[in-house]
Amino acid sequence: MLPDFLIIGVQKGGTTSLYRYLLQHPQVAPAATKEVHFFDLHYGQGLDWYRSQFPELGVRRGDRPVLTGEASPYYVFHPLAAQRIQEAMPTAKLIVLLRNPVDRALSHYFHEVRWGFETLDLEAALACEGDRLAGEAERMLDDGSYQSFNYQHYSYLKRGCYGEQLKGWRSRFPASQILVLCSEQFYENPAATLDRVTSFLGLEPFEFGPFEAHNAGDYAPPEPGQRMQLQAYFQPHNERLWRYLRQEWPHLERNEFQSGTCWDAIAP
Repeated sequence: MLPDFLIIGVQKGGTTSLYRYLLQHPQVAPAATKEVHFFDLHYGQGLDWYRSQFPELGVRRGDRPVLTGEASPYYVFHPLAAQRIQEAMPTAKLIVLLRNPVDRALSHYFHEVRWGFETLDLEAALACEGDRLAGEAERMLDDGSYQSFNYQHYSYLKRGCYGEQLKGWRSRFPASQILVLCSEQFYENPAATLDRVTSFLGLEPFEFGPFEAHNAGDYAPPEPGQRMQLQAYFQPHNERLWRYLRQEWPHLERNEFQSGTCWDAIAP
């Protein structure tokens, strides 16, 4: 069977914790793995392979239907995922967590360093992101079998441009099928966020807990000037997101630092 819901992103935004907490609910059954990555990395395996990653749920627990889903945080950013999901699962419920893009970018960078994929220092990695990503999205759109290592691993800044990503999804799915959540609010009060998710999915109310953090990574804070540059870079993208959602998004930083940065190659 195909899943009922997908947690589509963002990377380093709490998707692992949200998915694992949801599995506490008696009406939610797990996929073979949390991140199936079918619509981005394994699309060539075919839809039958994707169906095989989920339990057959003609099952009900008492009077209640049982749902299943997965969480692949690359989906929201992958240039072909929205179209592929619309074609295969037009009625799927989609959940996205948005984290302060400064913190998301830093967490992403240090994640790549820990895995040995990133050898440049932070300033250099951000400075050459534009060159690393140049033409990659276009090549992926032209050749659906092409997988871009750079686009997946070195997109520290571009993944934080949330407004343009959500616009692509909302052009294909009605707003009623997309739940946009704030990662920081989820971290602060996971029970309240999970209440919103269960309501969105049509599940019975449930008392979740305990709330153990999953997939958290520690890293040294950047130099103050680096954080200011990141804040300045993301400010116009944050304002675009606020206009798009018609509200100010909590936990996004405003910054008056307007000096030019070395990341102009992918500036808005």
